[in-house]
Amino acid sequence: MSQPISQPHTEATIFFEDIEVGSVQTSPWYEVSREEIIEMARRWDPYPFHLDEEVAKNSIFAGLVASTPHIFAISARLSHELPGPLALVSGLGGDGLQLLAPVRANSRVRLVRRFTAARASKSRPTTGVVSFEDTLVTPAGEAVFRTSGSVLLARREG
Repeated sequence: MSQPISQPHTEATIFFEDIEVGSVQTSPWYEVSREEIIEMARRWDPYPFHLDEEVAKNSIFAGLVASTPHIFAISARLSHELPGPLALVSGLGGDGLQLLAPVRANSRVRLVRRFTAARASKSRPTTGVVSFEDTLVTPAGEAVFRTSGSVLLARREG
């Protein structure tokens, strides 16, 4: 598997009060290697168009592509490369995912996170609920994957 692109966070922790609805964070670029696609598929999603370049050429994708679990894992990993870290208390779930375009071998992607809502928690006053939309994009600006979700963040005064 590919190695992380950057070093662990050195920025200040982002608390609930620091979130600005509409603001955007962007991760560094990540290269998705042929070897990584095959290794991930062997273990977690062994369809032939994720494992064999010849079979993949004759598939709807016309070439080797990353599997859905792999794309989600890349998105999750790149979330740790965003500015922060977040003062995360817990994940609260998501609203599904969209596979918008294939992620091909030797392509580059980065994560773009847009904060879509923030409100104080009614049941846990030391926290706030923050919603976001995560999109993986290529250097050409093509969105290849999108998901959204919400997290519970600590409040600075909490």
